[in-house]
Amino acid sequence: MMIWIWLGAMVLFGVVEALTAGLVSIWFVAGAAAALLAALAHASVTVQLVLFAVVSAVALAVTRPLVRKFTAGRTVPTNADRLLGQTVKVTETIDNENAAGAVYADGKTWSARSADGAVIPAGEMVCIRQMQGVKLLVERLPKAAGAAKHI
Repeated sequence: MMIWIWLGAMVLFGVVEALTAGLVSIWFVAGAAAALLAALAHASVTVQLVLFAVVSAVALAVTRPLVRKFTAGRTVPTNADRLLGQTVKVTETIDNENAAGAVYADGKTWSARSADGAVIPAGEMVCIRQMQGVKLLVERLPKAAGAAKHI
């Protein structure tokens, strides 16, 4: 009877793992496999349960840090990230208080806000410092620097 329970547990945990994006139950598949082997060797239910718990915990302890190590710091830059640091021209006066302002960058008009809250008139050159959703946070450039770096 326990052989079928452990087989069912392995299938259930395997299906749950297959349906989720992250590692959530693969450790229990390993634990259920170990308990299944114990059941096939005619070990007691207590031994099977202890083996299930220990193997699951060890599998979690061993694999979780490895998964974190391999997935940490792997941010994939988007095409929009290339806008950061560009110097662009303000096409509509930027006024954070009135939620107004736009710049022309990369062939498109983007909503823009001033990074320091200052009103920036149309025609002035600014540098893109950050993206927040579909808005660009910009800051003023000195007049001489803006003319040299326009993209």
